[in-house]
Amino acid sequence: MTLNVAVMPKNTARHLARYRDDWHHLAEHQEGYMSGADAHHELRRAAWEEFERIGFPVHRRGNELWKYTDLRQVDRIDFRFGDWDRHVDLARIAELVPMPEEWSNLVFVNGSLEHSSGDAPLTRIQACDWVGELADYRSNGFVALATAFLRIRGGSYLQFDRPREYVRPVHIIHVIDGSVGGPIVDNPRVAVEMGDGSRATLIESHVSLTDDVHMTLPVVEIKMGEGAELSHYRYQDNSEKSFHFATTRVLQEANSNYRSTSFSVGSDIGRNDVFTHLVGEYAESTLHGVYLTTNRQHQDNEISTTHAAPHCTSDQYYKGVLSGRSRAVFSGKITVERGAQKTDANQKDLNLLLSHGAEVDTKPSLEIYADDVKCAHGATAGHVDEDTLFYLQSRGVDYHTAQAMLIRGFAAEILSEFEDNELHAFLENQLDELMPALQAASDTIGTA
Repeated sequence: MTLNVAVMPKNTARHLARYRDDWHHLAEHQEGYMSGADAHHELRRAAWEEFERIGFPVHRRGNELWKYTDLRQVDRIDFRFGDWDRHVDLARIAELVPMPEEWSNLVFVNGSLEHSSGDAPLTRIQACDWVGELADYRSNGFVALATAFLRIRGGSYLQFDRPREYVRPVHIIHVIDGSVGGPIVDNPRVAVEMGDGSRATLIESHVSLTDDVHMTLPVVEIKMGEGAELSHYRYQDNSEKSFHFATTRVLQEANSNYRSTSFSVGSDIGRNDVFTHLVGEYAESTLHGVYLTTNRQHQDNEISTTHAAPHCTSDQYYKGVLSGRSRAVFSGKITVERGAQKTDANQKDLNLLLSHGAEVDTKPSLEIYADDVKCAHGATAGHVDEDTLFYLQSRGVDYHTAQAMLIRGFAAEILSEFEDNELHAFLENQLDELMPALQAASDTIGTA
């Protein structure tokens, strides 16, 4: 393959040789990776050329999607792709995420499937002929790079067929193990096809077994047939030296119901980019999440929904808890296209600032091109005042316990939406473990 370094932006050009070496490494170790024998060859080639052209979105001026997120430190690190076979003790992973026997658990380590249990309808990503249709590699450099390195053995294709209801949740666990050495990057890929009338629960977890610098570029594409229902729970807790840029794209046919709930902590820079496209009448989209940051962490949420058919419903509701000198971004967008009458859309972002150094940039927006709709949006950011704290103390609750109760109560509304008992208990425990760090960096709870 001929690589034209001249068109690569200067900031990314110095890393091109490393990515190129890894590209050829994968070609040597995966049969058909760069030949016509692989159905995704042309997709990877086009995505590579796009990444070569645009690089990472480090320039924020005039780039509304990345206006509040500084990626220069990401571009300075020499990340390496690779195809490593790691055999990690499952007991170590079970300490980081719940893995009950009642679930179908799929464990990927550094991109390779290391363990599977249960009856998940799983095949390799190469069996999916529509991968890349929903997550456009031209949208940004992270999706382009992830698609260019789409792996034959590392991707998951889940097919839930009608009229079956899949009672057993499918849990996909993506693990980064730093024992391979050096800053590494992984690009987990998941394609989900919901047949007409099917019902399922998908749990997606991202964790680290290393404190070394690493980057994860997960891409999830979901096609929902008529009347299909999917509950999608997402848990992001990579290490504090990690960078996490996730992309989720959902296409919904008539009467389908997609419910997404996320819990995001941990990463130095994390981004959760979700887009649902409602193309059939009476489709429903629910996008909820809670994010917690401390120290100098940065969490970015890019949440958008397009109503392209009448009588559809969508709800975006995110909550953030920020302490220290951390930052968060919520960029929400609802688009109602012409002809999408009787749309009912709501959007809300609420933030609890626990310190004077914390900062949130929130930008909910509506674009409406139909006249018979009901749409609302709003955003708030503030701290807990002294009267609320005093109320609890006056009833015998000590100062630190009262602080923790207020923080926990703020997040509890979203946590309650993780309906699986095992998962809900686990996330409540994660919040409790994070509480001391949030409180230690707080200087606004109880101020006037």
